[in-house]
Amino acid sequence: MTPDPALEAAKADARMFMRAERAAIEAGDASLKLIENFPLELAKLSPVAGYWPVGGEIDGRPLLAALAKAGRTVALPRMETRAGPARFLAWRGNEPLSADAFGVPSPPPGKELNPLLIFTPLLAFDRAGRRLGQGGGHYDRIISLYRAHGAIAVGLAYAEQEMELVPAGGHDALLDWVVTPNEAIRCADSLRGRA
Repeated sequence: MTPDPALEAAKADARMFMRAERAAIEAGDASLKLIENFPLELAKLSPVAGYWPVGGEIDGRPLLAALAKAGRTVALPRMETRAGPARFLAWRGNEPLSADAFGVPSPPPGKELNPLLIFTPLLAFDRAGRRLGQGGGHYDRIISLYRAHGAIAVGLAYAEQEMELVPAGGHDALLDWVVTPNEAIRCADSLRGRA
């Protein structure tokens, strides 16, 4: 697939703008409010794939800890190479982590899990389920791969990261939900055609 120069330019502009917007956000108790707004129907799913927050991403670790306390199996991604693929490895919250290919704290190589719920970091989202990531396409591939096995993709974000329309192409995987400190948003477009 040949990249669309206009779409790539729109994404680059949106990334630059949203990085600055996200850097200005005061986190406060936002991570705890994710727990308050998390839909009960999603809290029943397991395994849950989280992420280690970097670069100003909202911290979903308290939500992961709450789900683990409720008996859900929790995993974090590990990238052995920068090209991927990501492997989701069990994490109990107290094991030592080591840097993966991107320098992100990750569980040591071990049992790989197939998550039914995937928490997705992002720079921006819209209510149709489009998300703007860092530009590597890693989560687009992750979502597409695991969605084929029934996984649900949930973006975790600050409310300020919402855009009216996120620039996206046909290869960009849509989110099923977005959870912010203010609300849980069921993304209509991503659910079309799904059982």
